Amino acid sequence: MKAATKISPPLWQILRPSDIMGAQHDRRGVRPMVVYGADGLTERGQAWALLALAAREHWALSPLPAVVREDRGKPRFARVPDRHFNLSHSGPLALCALDGAPVGVDVQVVKEWRAGLPARVCAPEELAWLESRADRWASFTALWALKESRVKYTGRGLTSPIRSIAVPLPREGQTLLTRDGLRFRLYAGPGWRAAVCGRSEPPPSILWRDIPPKGGGPVDL
Repeated sequence: MKAATKISPPLWQILRPSDIMGAQHDRRGVRPMVVYGADGLTERGQAWALLALAAREHWALSPLPAVVREDRGKPRFARVPDRHFNLSHSGPLALCALDGAPVGVDVQVVKEWRAGLPARVCAPEELAWLESRADRWASFTALWALKESRVKYTGRGLTSPIRSIAVPLPREGQTLLTRDGLRFRLYAGPGWRAAVCGRSEPPPSILWRDIPPKGGGPVDL
């Protein structure tokens, strides 16, 4: 999900570039969704360097195609309509999701928020779910990441109250989730939680890469 030191894998297997170069296509001849990650980052521009690496490894796109913004700000490739990506950055972490259809990804560093925040941004069933969890703030962070990933999937931004953004609530140990025809995947590591949303099935693991500083590209994700 580095610059100075290499992170040891928390929960998910690290794959070598050879594991994905020439990876199997699905039955439609389209590469499946992948999620790349980097840790130890010091600059937001490094997230765009991660995108460049991912597009080169997974799609053989090099150099990185020009990126434009949709009306609500979601980035996309200007002239490659069948290649979709999404980026997220939090603290030293960045994630990049690639798919043949729209996709949203979000990573969040776990921290203790204001005590009243969950009541403002969670639906009643989400609050009940949080109350049942021993790790309240880690679970809230996972819930927030699920909501952000759905918003980023749509590309429409926050056009409604956060509590109205419906996402699935995972059972203990569950990482692959569905709701409203969308598929979600939760990821977790020491001090962070992340989620991906799309119509394709998100992968069970993240492809971690080393990204040096001075990655370049836009700084706002």
